[in-house]
Amino acid sequence: MSESERPEGTEPSPEAPEAEAAAGSAQPGQGAPPGPAERPGRYSRSTGGLVASMVVVVLAVVGAVAFMGLFRDETSVEPDAVDYLATVRALQDAELEPVYPAEVPKGWKATKAEVLQEGAPGLDLGFLTDDDEFVGVVWTDEDVDDLLRERVDDSDVESTERFTVSGSVAEQWQGYEDPGGDLAYAAEVERRTVLVYGSASEDDFAAVVGALTTARTAR
Repeated sequence: MSESERPEGTEPSPEAPEAEAAAGSAQPGQGAPPGPAERPGRYSRSTGGLVASMVVVVLAVVGAVAFMGLFRDETSVEPDAVDYLATVRALQDAELEPVYPAEVPKGWKATKAEVLQEGAPGLDLGFLTDDDEFVGVVWTDEDVDDLLRERVDDSDVESTERFTVSGSVAEQWQGYEDPGGDLAYAAEVERRTVLVYGSASEDDFAAVVGALTTARTAR
């Protein structure tokens, strides 16, 4: 209001400048224009970046380990040697006459010698040849067909030829073979089954079959 429009006898209110100043400093939410928006925090973005970095590191480590594994030799565990003649003696001490090889070729190692407990006691032997092939010898009252399914192949074993071995516990032996090339030779000794089986060569099998005996072991 100009001085010419103010009624006579009135003075300017001393509170007017203070009211105008108060209006100019009004708080947000009380009619004053809003101030600049606050910058959002960066915590969530930092967490996401950290997780992504960790995933990349883990994938890199896994890839490196897999790559190194391509050039690492597979570790093989050699089975311990066992004294198979001690198991034979235990059966002989029980008044039994197990069939077993009196000796095996040089360089072979006996890796299994167990007494079979089902039915009448039997003998279960395993050997590794000097070429790391397996030869097993079983003396049991089990039927030969059942033994072939258990020890050689559960469905596909073919008979091969019969042959004679002089000096063994049995002269006549029946040969068998599975599709994978594993061999087996079976005979009956005192109405019990003897099965020699495994992945070795025919010469190795001939050596084992020729060494089979029921003689008492040396003490």
